[in-house]
Amino acid sequence: MKLVSWNVNGIRACKEKGFMDFFNSIDADIFCIQETKMQEGQADVDIPGYYRYMSSAIKKGYSGTMVYTKEKPLSVRYGLKDGKYNDEGRVIICEYDKFYLVNVYTPNSQDGLKRLDYRMVYEDDLRNYLLSLDKPVVLCGDLNVAHERIDIKNPDSNQRNAGFTIEERNKMTQLLESGFIDSYRYLYPTKVEYSWWSYRFNARANNAGWRIDYFIVSKDKLDSIKEAKIHTGVYGSDHCPVELIFEI
Repeated sequence: MKLVSWNVNGIRACKEKGFMDFFNSIDADIFCIQETKMQEGQADVDIPGYYRYMSSAIKKGYSGTMVYTKEKPLSVRYGLKDGKYNDEGRVIICEYDKFYLVNVYTPNSQDGLKRLDYRMVYEDDLRNYLLSLDKPVVLCGDLNVAHERIDIKNPDSNQRNAGFTIEERNKMTQLLESGFIDSYRYLYPTKVEYSWWSYRFNARANNAGWRIDYFIVSKDKLDSIKEAKIHTGVYGSDHCPVELIFEI
């Protein structure tokens, strides 16, 4: 099974920058999107051969997630317990016969860490929800954290910047220690690749990036992880797509 995740930084804009070329060429079984920045009905985003599920933020042009899947899920849920975080369209859960696919767009702690406290609550809510599920989990999306120093080009100068604070990194460690594994780092413990680059300072051309897009898998399905890729050569967003080959 081939799964792909991509923060497109606006699906309508990305469609003008080659989104469909990549989508068609990768031929994913499940394709997850973050930061759609659109409401239902604002654009035609249906794709033949795929079921589509979408969660939009109340605020227009903000956040949002979407899932394309060839196989119809047994059930689809939006948000966490009691639909929490649905106001920002941050979570879609697709239940399949043998696993749950959880597509998330983790809140950014923002400049000055104005939203760090909110982010900490979200992290606990997400982890607790994943642990409550009765099947193995594949969690994917823009998790808005570079977990280790190897995952960011300039770790020393970013110690208190959103996405690399010790608080955010510790929450990722806590998630992994609760029974999950970072599929890419499991396969490639020393490889340096990034999935996001700032639009400022010619960061992408200089490869001054961050790895903040992930596929996180239940640890008891370790043997199901066959390949993990970061498609650094794919443009159209400030993020690039990430991929997981998963046998279950």
